[in-house]
Amino acid sequence: MKKVFTLVLILVCFRVFAQDSLKSFDYSRNQITTTGMEVLGSWAITNIGVGAAGWANSAGGSNKYFYQMDVLWNTVNLGAAIMGFIGAQKNKKMQLSPAESLRAQQKIEQTFLINGGLDFVYIGAGFYLHHRGNTVNSDELRGYGSSIILQGAFLLLFDGTMYSAQRHNGSKLRRFLEKNPVVFDGRRVGVIYKM
Repeated sequence: MKKVFTLVLILVCFRVFAQDSLKSFDYSRNQITTTGMEVLGSWAITNIGVGAAGWANSAGGSNKYFYQMDVLWNTVNLGAAIMGFIGAQKNKKMQLSPAESLRAQQKIEQTFLINGGLDFVYIGAGFYLHHRGNTVNSDELRGYGSSIILQGAFLLLFDGTMYSAQRHNGSKLRRFLEKNPVVFDGRRVGVIYKM
């Protein structure tokens, strides 16, 4: 009886430690995402405001199209920021198992890594449009190209920073799970192992 009591006590104590520690990693992931979406949303709102004013007051030329693209591009950025913010807020309320937490962490890291790759595509497309605008003497292409270069460069910096922050949190989570392979969710006891 004493051994059973000791085992139950150990499992309960471990559960409190593991769940609290796991919650801290989940909290960090959601906090990083929330802060990132606030930054992206602020960038988008600023660019929409400045772009709308510039577009309305532009006498024409490539500046008009630069501002126009800023407004259009950042409307999409604002939508993405709002969706990401809402998703992070919903995730804060969830209690994840270690496997679910690890999957969520891998997913967010992969998202920012893929977005970073796409940012290079945006920058390249912007340079192409700008060059093409110079070749065919098109203010529209030059303006759009310059705007896309700027927006792509910001997104590359943003996604790189977000990936780095999430990767750091994920590395700590993975080390924690490697050191604490036994889990207890209140109903089941399990062992995490690498495949």
